[in-house]
Amino acid sequence: MKYLFVTGGVVSSLGKGLAAAALGTLLEHRGLKVILQKFDPYLNVDPGTMSPFQHGEVYVLDDGAETDLDLGHYERFTNCNLSKLNNLTSGQVYETVLRKERRGDYLGNTVQVIPHVTDVIKGRIHEVARKMDGDIIITEIGGTTGDIEGLPFLEALRQFQDEVGHENVAFIHVTLVPFIKAAGELKTKPTQQSVAKLREIGIAPKIIICRAEHPVDNESRNKIAMFCNVPRENVIQFLDVEDTIYEAPLKLHEENLDGIVCRALNLETPEPDLTEYSTTVQRIIKPSHRVRIAVVGKYIELQDAYKSIYESITLAGAANDCGVDIIRIDAEEMVNGGAKEHLTGINGILIPGGFGDRGIEGKVAAAQFARENGIPFFGLCLGMQIATIEFARHVCGLDKANSIEFDPNTPHPVICLMEDQKEVTDKGASMRLGTWEACLREGSRARDLYGRDSVNERHRHRYEFNDLYKEELENAGLLVSGTSPDGTLAEIVEIPDHPFFLAVQFHPEFQSKPGKPHPLFKGFVAATLAKKLGA
Repeated sequence: MKYLFVTGGVVSSLGKGLAAAALGTLLEHRGLKVILQKFDPYLNVDPGTMSPFQHGEVYVLDDGAETDLDLGHYERFTNCNLSKLNNLTSGQVYETVLRKERRGDYLGNTVQVIPHVTDVIKGRIHEVARKMDGDIIITEIGGTTGDIEGLPFLEALRQFQDEVGHENVAFIHVTLVPFIKAAGELKTKPTQQSVAKLREIGIAPKIIICRAEHPVDNESRNKIAMFCNVPRENVIQFLDVEDTIYEAPLKLHEENLDGIVCRALNLETPEPDLTEYSTTVQRIIKPSHRVRIAVVGKYIELQDAYKSIYESITLAGAANDCGVDIIRIDAEEMVNGGAKEHLTGINGILIPGGFGDRGIEGKVAAAQFARENGIPFFGLCLGMQIATIEFARHVCGLDKANSIEFDPNTPHPVICLMEDQKEVTDKGASMRLGTWEACLREGSRARDLYGRDSVNERHRHRYEFNDLYKEELENAGLLVSGTSPDGTLAEIVEIPDHPFFLAVQFHPEFQSKPGKPHPLFKGFVAATLAKKLGA
């Protein structure tokens, strides 16, 4: 097994996760089996209880693990099927150490960061290597070099390279090379300082990826190579991509990053054939058509809050040879007539998941506007609950229909708390999580789009469609087209005589890849294009 560790310097949000995922793409095209994982220094046990405003979306894996959004990059860019083993936080590390101490596993010894905390961190790498089939593990270390909470992770990795052999390990340091406008030049000093900090710890990067808004000239590369003690060709330029993040592997391949990594780890691999991948990227960049899709949510101002949704729309657009202009609309702006003002001229409407009652009535107004005006509509998780509430109110005449999450006293709780959630008190990792099977109704749009009788999709919710209202809603025209195998949980609802009105209780956005978009997103974008073209 070979090991790559990706660290970051100077500032956060440099794109370490994107760089790691893009490198994974290139190495897979060289015939290697790649495993990716993320180490996060924050003390939360997982990001499941963290605000999307601070952390972005929570990415859910097949086994129900609530993880960092970078794992979404990993799964989209590679063939990895990740699990809870692939995301480790300081909170999980200390929780494990303290649990062992309480059990007496340390036999009365003083519990310390070294060796007890670092042993847990190293143990996770070994566990992934043992349980997952791969040739190379790429581990991204969250945060910035020098952060106090990240020091145990770096110390663990310093020890790890000694244990498995330096010839089997390479550190890649992603660092900012800023352009100072007043001086008219790039500055390498922050990179030098960042690498010096790593070397103090005992870690020497073999490759440096320079994040920059301006091309990194030869003089700057030479200076970084000399002061950071790396070969000149191992100083890699990683400029902002112009059109789509899926250009990142192609840009890094131009710099021969994958070849340099293979040489650093003594791996003999063929040159990658990126023809098919490049074709997909070109479809994203230069489509034949364009549509406008509104995403009506409550975390709209933060790009990363709906990251997987935006990427799934983009990839579905490419499959339809159609560019998508995503119009982000704050749900609170939909109230009191705002739907017509904001949604006129839109080709499709999507309502994402979420929690809490802020913006709910705006989302209901958006769903009503889509239903009444024949605009393709796609609801995800909460979006399905919104579609159900709207239909119950305005088609079935149940004026005060609602979810008990938003109105515990509603006379028509068409959305109710799941039975197994009623006694739950802890918020973290306590929802219905992970992959569950859904059986699809023959003749339904969902069945046609998937092309099979049942599917496995990832979930993250506490509330569900109230089966007591199923007959009344179906008699009025809302078809329950997907259910749990026992038929008790509604997984998909749709309106058959609408151009496209479909909503799901799960999160299909977690299963889209370049060249392999999710079938529901692909169908939704196709419907928006047909609507625009008048087909």
